[in-house]
Amino acid sequence: MRALLPTWSEWKPAFRAPGSDLLSGLVVALVALPLALGFGISSGLGAAAGLATAIVAGAIAAVFGGSRFQVSGPTGAMTVVLVPIVAEHGASGVLTVGLMAGVMLVALAFAGVGRAVRFMPAPVIEGFTAGIAVVIALQQFPGALGVPGDGEKVWQSAFDAVRRFLADPHWTAPIMALAVTVVILIGGRFLPKLPFALVTVVVATVIASAAGLDLARVGALPAGLPAPSLSFLHLDEVTGLLLPALAVAALAALESLLSATAADSMSVGTRNDPDRELFGQGLANIAAPLFGGVPATGAIARTAVNVRSGARTRLAALSHAVVLAAIVYFLSGPVADIPLAALAGVLLATTVRMVEAASLAAIARASRGDATIMALTFVITVAFDLVTAVVIGIGFALILAVRAIAREATLHQVPLDESDHLGEEHALLRDHIVAYRIDGPLFFAAAHRFLLELTEVSDVKVVILRMSRITALDTTGALVLKDAIHKLENRHITVLLSGLRPDHHHRLTTIGALPTGPTPVFPDTGTAITYARQFLPAQHRQP
Repeated sequence: MRALLPTWSEWKPAFRAPGSDLLSGLVVALVALPLALGFGISSGLGAAAGLATAIVAGAIAAVFGGSRFQVSGPTGAMTVVLVPIVAEHGASGVLTVGLMAGVMLVALAFAGVGRAVRFMPAPVIEGFTAGIAVVIALQQFPGALGVPGDGEKVWQSAFDAVRRFLADPHWTAPIMALAVTVVILIGGRFLPKLPFALVTVVVATVIASAAGLDLARVGALPAGLPAPSLSFLHLDEVTGLLLPALAVAALAALESLLSATAADSMSVGTRNDPDRELFGQGLANIAAPLFGGVPATGAIARTAVNVRSGARTRLAALSHAVVLAAIVYFLSGPVADIPLAALAGVLLATTVRMVEAASLAAIARASRGDATIMALTFVITVAFDLVTAVVIGIGFALILAVRAIAREATLHQVPLDESDHLGEEHALLRDHIVAYRIDGPLFFAAAHRFLLELTEVSDVKVVILRMSRITALDTTGALVLKDAIHKLENRHITVLLSGLRPDHHHRLTTIGALPTGPTPVFPDTGTAITYARQFLPAQHRQP
């Protein structure tokens, strides 16, 4: 437990020189404000829920998380998972799922699961990142076009919004959304430290109010955070939410750990604690629903802004939450007048920045298998959901990896005479004694191919199997080897083993896979050759 808790040494540098952290926190808050509003609305719980999440979860994760640069809050990936939960169970269902997911994350932290993120295949990461970008973009179609959208899947909602817009087009909302997107992308390229997301939203709000444009707005916000509440679902309804809660916990863990890893790569001499990061995100997701917030994760976009703005300690992420709280308490009126089309433009720009075209192209060129994994993860993310996509993507990657490893297992006929004297070798061949070297892993994926190769030998009296280069031997491989030895012995071929590792010897002995005979195993091939030539029965020799 002590390893998961914050220490005073982490905060000493912050209080000695807080200037750069406070400035970075202010910049991140200006970037996070429109994103929190937009993702709150996209989730189905409203803008206030997005702000509550950014404030509460952002503060708690900053203190208890495992990365000193991580900025947490509502994210686009999470809204993809939350939309069907809202449709089926309502707002109380989302709050309950968030609380359950928080408890699961804390349990994962104590179990030490955080380190598993290091084994995530790169094609899966790039595939679901690109898929999430497309899903978030599709979510913005109704707001960007100024029409309502219906449908269980985001692509259905986007298609319905386009159909309604074409039936009665009004161009004010799409022009505003497009203008906001273009300004953010172009301005951010030349002045990356300027918060164009906030600037464009403010300008769009002023123009819409001054011109009296008929646009959908964010709507009234509470002047402050709601009081803590326990208005969740009843216990008998909770069991039906176990799978959604597991999906939310998996996504929160995955996105947070990936974001923390990305922050490490952007800074020098830092390394996050993955288990502590899960602990901090778990506490954040337990607390956020109490204030009406949606489940939160580490946010890659805001974390990157935090690092690039000069953050040094956790104070930057904590101050970002404090600035957002001040905005909620003192500027809730102006925030309510923000057009939804402007927020849609901000999120559309965010999706463009999420996709690294160079990384996608590099993986696509690397190999056909990697390109397939990436494409499969992308399609399933868009068509179904992120968790399903990650599970299938990892499963397919494992299949390809196992197939590649299985190909490393080979069977070679090798010279029997260590000095490689040709005459001696021919003498041994006349005695019908041959040796085979097994290289690589002998496990379930490679064993049956090995069996076919070994049992096809002919015109042989003695087969010596050199086992010293077997890197791995599982039970399936041992059973297949047992079958191959028995088939050879049934053809009156004597089988000898040499160079058998102790652990492999134990496994073969346990399942009865050693060859029959008084001395079937030898320490080296030379000893096995001597035995084969001197002590085998005379009928094994060529007359």
